[in-house]
Formats: sequence, C-alpha cells, structure tokens
Amino acid sequence: MKKVSIVGGGGNVGASAGLYLAERGICDVLLVDIAEGIPDGKGLDLLQAGPVRGYDSQVSGTSQIKEIAGSDVVLVTAGFPRKPGMSRTDLLQKNAEVVGSIAASIREHAPDAFVVVVSNPLDVMTYHMRKVTGFPPERVMGMAGVLDSARFCAFVAAELGTAPTDVQAMVLGGHGDSMVPLPRYATVSGVPITDLMDEATIERLVERTRKGGGEIVALLKTGSAFYAPGACAVQMVESILLDTKRLLPAAAYCDGPYRLEDVYVGVPIILGAGGVEKVVELPLSEAEMQALHKSAGEVKSAVAELG
Repeated sequence: MKKVSIVGGGGNVGASAGLYLAERGICDVLLVDIAEGIPDGKGLDLLQAGPVRGYDSQVSGTSQIKEIAGSDVVLVTAGFPRKPGMSRTDLLQKNAEVVGSIAASIREHAPDAFVVVVSNPLDVMTYHMRKVTGFPPERVMGMAGVLDSARFCAFVAAELGTAPTDVQAMVLGGHGDSMVPLPRYATVSGVPITDLMDEATIERLVERTRKGGGEIVALLKTGSAFYAPGACAVQMVESILLDTKRLLPAAAYCDGPYRLEDVYVGVPIILGAGGVEKVVELPLSEAEMQALHKSAGEVKSAVAELG
C-alpha cells in the first residue's frame, strides 16, 4: 500500500482527509500532530471504523514527525485557523514558522514525497514549502482552486436546482478575496451557466464563492471549514497516487505560464504520478488576465513580507 502522511492530522481538516482517504482504500494513512495523544486517538478511532465502513486501510497517529519516512505523499494541514474578522494574510507570520519547520522535516525524513499544502495563507505557504524543502516545483503544490471551484459548483447547483455532480467550474488565482472564478468555463452537463442564468445572478454567486470560506468562519465562530477542504485535498492526493491525470485548478509554480514570474498561484494543471505534470494555459480575456495578475501580485507581496 502507498503511504500518505497528514501533518496536522489531529485537526479537523486533517482528520477529515484521513477518513476520506481510508474509505477510498488506496493507501495507508498516518496522522501526525504536535498535540500529543490526539493524532494517536483519532487514528485508532478511524482504524476501528474500518470494519463498519468497509475499508482495510491501516490508519495510525503519532506526534513524532520522523514517522513520515517512506511517505509517497505528505498532506500539510497544520497551522493556526482563521478566526472571525481575521484575513488569511493575518496568519502569514505565524503559519510561516509552522510550515517552515514541517518543510525541514519533510526534506529530512521524506525526501522523495510529493507535498500538498492546505495551510493558509495557501499560495504563500506553498511557495514557502518549496523554498525550504528545495524540492522541484512539480512535487510541491497547494490545494485551493479545487475547493474554490467546488464551492462555486455547489452554489450554482443550489441556484439552478440541479445535481451538484453535474456542475463543473474553474476558479483561478490566489486563495482569497482576489480569486478569479471563470463563469464562461462553468457548465452544467456541458451547458455553460451563461446560458442558464443572468449576469447579475452569476455575479452574486461569484461573490459568494470569493467569500465562501469567510461565510463558514462567521457561522462556526470558533473555527473554519474542514469537510470540503479535506475532501478536495484528497481529490488531489488520489490523482497523484492513481495517476488519473485530472485537470484541476491548484496552486502551482508559475514562471512563464500566463506571463507570471516566480509565483505560486491557482492555475489549471494536469495532476498525475509525476505531480504537476503540466500547467494548462487557458485563453483568457484581458480582464481575466489582469485579475489573475492582480491576484498573483498580492501573493508576491505577501511572500516579500516573509523575506
């Protein structure tokens, strides 16, 4: 069996991802967290759910990060969660310390692993992960576009009263308020949503997508989203482990594509056994390209703050 280690596995996103991976039955799962006993307990709990849920994956937990040795993929969900009124960039300095430490451990103990980053601010932390690990860019990516696109799909389906699984969407840019949903690339069973709803409705759904994470934070009051982020991270891990070559929007390193230079930002990629096997360049309008560059510029500014 392949091995996937989830660093931050004691938290809600990590534990949710652990459950989804176990139920897929494509790998063994290791939950890693600094909170002693928490990852061990959640791992044991997930292991005991196996006979009922019908999976044979081995699930365990540890507070010793050296146990990630031999991992095929390391999923990084660790970090401080957002609180109401807190922007993703407010988390910058704190989470850079956390992610930097994890990156050094991955470099030491799992030097051949692929890394999928979920920690916020997502694009900046993914850049930081690659910088500290020194890994080639195709092995380090961030999960954001899959989540933003899933939210857009869910809102479109609810608005139209259609099956959510029939909706496909593409959201580019940084994982924040400057993200770039592309309505003309959103479809319901192949039918563009621009043929199914008016411009004002689309713009309302686009704006809700941009604020999707904050809407959940405001409702929960003491935490942030975890079921959908965990599911979306697993979709990326699956594509690597099963070499499915999914075309997904993800935070990938760009130094040339879309006229971008030295930045991690959400773009469409082909994701397979080689990691980020290709950045797919969609034909964008000038307005869409400007929005993407504006979003990437915000990421670069935040990276510059880290020094």
